[in-house]
Amino acid sequence: MGIIDDSLDRAAARTATRPIPKSAGAQVRFLAKQHKGSTKAVAQLLGISQRTVERYLKDQIRRPRPELAERLAAEVGKRWQPRVRDRAKRQAAMSTGIVIETRARFGFTAAPGTSDDGRVRLITQHLPPMYAARLFDAQAAGATDTELQAVIAEGLQDQYFTDRGRRAPGLRVEFTDIDYVELGF
Repeated sequence: MGIIDDSLDRAAARTATRPIPKSAGAQVRFLAKQHKGSTKAVAQLLGISQRTVERYLKDQIRRPRPELAERLAAEVGKRWQPRVRDRAKRQAAMSTGIVIETRARFGFTAAPGTSDDGRVRLITQHLPPMYAARLFDAQAAGATDTELQAVIAEGLQDQYFTDRGRRAPGLRVEFTDIDYVELGF
């Protein structure tokens, strides 16, 4: 997973309408339900023994080790309210679009005599639904982080740098050295 893929996952997690279960037992029960009651599958997913999973299910163990607690919360978070996430993604891809906030180096390929030196910029920009749809489709197809960056670079080029084609014709944006990316939809 790359920085953009992780940011898309965090944005999808923020669309949840209910908080994930708090206790380790409730989280393990949720994962067991997702795996049709298979304690073996949950054990493999978390990297613990099947007997340990059974103890969490019966609330015989209540406090997981910190690294297990993180893995447990992450796995539950990935699977929590999938229909709510899908609805939010569908709405972003069809009507609302996506907001990107990033600090990264932007360089340009432009006509001779213009400045093409890359520099770090902090940009917050709304991207229309077509870019959100392309981003979600690429993520679902298993695109690499570089391919996801290309979609965002094209969206920022169109919306921010060329103002939807009203200025800087022929400008091509390079989106590199990403410090951070936050997405919202």
